[in-house]
Amino acid sequence: MKRTGLVLLGVLGIIVVVGLLVFGSYISARNQMVAKNEQVKQTWSQVEVVMQRRADLIPNLVATVQGFAAHETTVFSDIANARAALLGARDPQSKIAANGQLDNALGHLLMISEAYPQLRSNQNFLQLQDELAGTENRIAVERRRYNQALQDYNTFIGLFPNSIWAGIAGYHRNNAYFEGTAAAQQVPKVSFSGK
Repeated sequence: MKRTGLVLLGVLGIIVVVGLLVFGSYISARNQMVAKNEQVKQTWSQVEVVMQRRADLIPNLVATVQGFAAHETTVFSDIANARAALLGARDPQSKIAANGQLDNALGHLLMISEAYPQLRSNQNFLQLQDELAGTENRIAVERRRYNQALQDYNTFIGLFPNSIWAGIAGYHRNNAYFEGTAAAQQVPKVSFSGK
């Protein structure tokens, strides 16, 4: 009888130790998931900051170009619609889609400047174009950081046993990556004929 009691006590001890190890693993993984999820949110916030900076520059750039190319109303309308979509988007997926739309519209606006030599020599336009180029570089850096943080988060919650703990804790894969647009995958046309 004493021997049976000692065996039961030993089994109970092993169960308690295993339970503590499993619980400790869960707590550790959950804490890391919280930290990685917060890193994704912080890097997304930085993307939003630089996209807002670009959205704030656009009205000045459009106003400058309109002074020289007032009849290009379709391009101006596309930019206004894309900017409104970006400012009105509420979640990362819709902001990413609106950002791509704005990229295309801005590309058309900058192509207009090629048709107006006096615009290309306007100091205000050149300064705005430089600021926009700097902002585009910042956006590219922040997009890369965001995608890296998102990949780190998704990798962590996909690994075993983290995938089990993620399911229990309510963490799910986030696929809101920035990806290249279809327009970015087309080969640019280069002409040396002067036209």
